[in-house]
Amino acid sequence: MILKTVFIAFLVSASVHAKSLTIVATTGMVADITRQVAGDHATVTSLMGEGIDPHLYKPTAADAKAIVSADMVFYSGLMLEGRMTDTFFKAARLGKVVFPVTELIEETFLLEPPEFKGHWDPHVWMDVSAWSQAVQAVATALCQEDPANCEDYKRNATVYRAKLDALHEYAIRSIASIPADKRVLITAHDAFNYFGRAYGINVVGIQGLSTESEAGIEDINRLVNMLVDNKISAVFVESSVSDRNVNALIEGAKAKDHEVHIGGRLFSDAMGQPGTYTGTYIGMLDHNITTMTRALGGDATQGGFASLKDN
Repeated sequence: MILKTVFIAFLVSASVHAKSLTIVATTGMVADITRQVAGDHATVTSLMGEGIDPHLYKPTAADAKAIVSADMVFYSGLMLEGRMTDTFFKAARLGKVVFPVTELIEETFLLEPPEFKGHWDPHVWMDVSAWSQAVQAVATALCQEDPANCEDYKRNATVYRAKLDALHEYAIRSIASIPADKRVLITAHDAFNYFGRAYGINVVGIQGLSTESEAGIEDINRLVNMLVDNKISAVFVESSVSDRNVNALIEGAKAKDHEVHIGGRLFSDAMGQPGTYTGTYIGMLDHNITTMTRALGGDATQGGFASLKDN
C-alpha cells in the first residue's frame, strides 16, 4: 500500500510499446498470472523459484539489474516481499512501472491477524477468488502500459478468470466433503488463513504470519494438546518452510500415545518446479486442495481438478 501513489502516477504516464514487453515478477504466483494475461506480448521472468521463501528473500545484484532493465515490475505486495521495498522504490524513481498485484483488492476483504495489528496478511493467493482479482489488476496495469494490445489482455484475463472460477468451486466442494470434525488444517506457518475463510476449514499455523517469527515451546505444547484432544491424525509440511516444527508436533503427540502422520507437502509461499503442473498457480492450488482433502478423509480423486472434464 505504501507505494500506491507512486505506482499509479507511473501507470498513468506509461507509454505505448510496439515491441514485446520485458516484465520481471517476484514470486512464481505473480509471474504465472502475468504470463496468462500478457500472452505473446511479453516475456516474463520470475525472481523467486521453487522452494524460495519470499518473506526472507533479499534481492541479488542480478535481480536489481533485471528490474532496472525491465519495462514493468510486478510483485505481490502487502509486505510479502518486505526485504525488496528499497529496490522497488529505486526502480520507481528511475521511471519503471512497479505494480503490486494486490493493490486493487478492497481493504475490507483483507485479513489483519490480531497478533500482527497494522499488518495485512499477504497470502491472498490462497483464496482463488481473491487471486482472480489480482489477475484483473494485472490486465489493468498492462492496458495502461500497452494500450495497443489492451483487448488481448482483457480477453486473456477473462478466459483465465473463468478457469479460476471453476477451481474455486472445486475447492468449495472438496473441502466441504471432509467430515466436519476433521476439517482442521495444521501447517508450518500461517499462510492458509484466506484459504480457511474461503473454503470453511479451521487453519492453525505453528509459526506466525511471517516465517521470520519462531514458534516457542508453549506454542508446540499447545498444538500437541490440540492434536491429542481432537484426535487429529494429519498435519502438513510446506515446500518453502522447514519441517522442524511439524516434526516436533508429531514427536510430541507420539509421547502422548497419539499417532500423527504427515498428510502431504503443501505449496504455500512458492509454487512447484517450473515446467510442471504444480509450477503453475492452478496446479499449485489443485495440489493443495486435493492433498488436504484426501488426507483429512474427504472426497477427491487422485487426479484432482486437472482430471475433471473441461479443465
